[in-house]
Amino acid sequence: MAEINRIHPNEKMRQMSARQMVADLRANRAVGRIELVVLRVYPRRMVSTTRYTGPVAAACGRDESGLVGIVLWDEQVKNVQIGDIIRIESGWCREREGELVVSSGKNGRLTVIDR
Repeated sequence: MAEINRIHPNEKMRQMSARQMVADLRANRAVGRIELVVLRVYPRRMVSTTRYTGPVAAACGRDESGLVGIVLWDEQVKNVQIGDIIRIESGWCREREGELVVSSGKNGRLTVIDR
């Protein structure tokens, strides 16, 4: 009889929540969990589209493997500061002008885990 490989539910959750590195990011893919040191936060601007109206700010961050752009939305603009260590969970990664950019997007979560 053929052996069936099954992943225990706890192992599956651990794999899903494993930390991603900047070097592993790919454009147009989901970001499960990434932790970054915020290096710079650019001035906020107001955006009004059919999907979102409110403040947006660009930022950049790094981990041990590289640099990445960050998009901050709404309250994140006020809460994230230079030097913070942030965690983005269930976010997204896009490419803008040849560079990768990550964000929590509409359904993800950004948490400041250390100042």
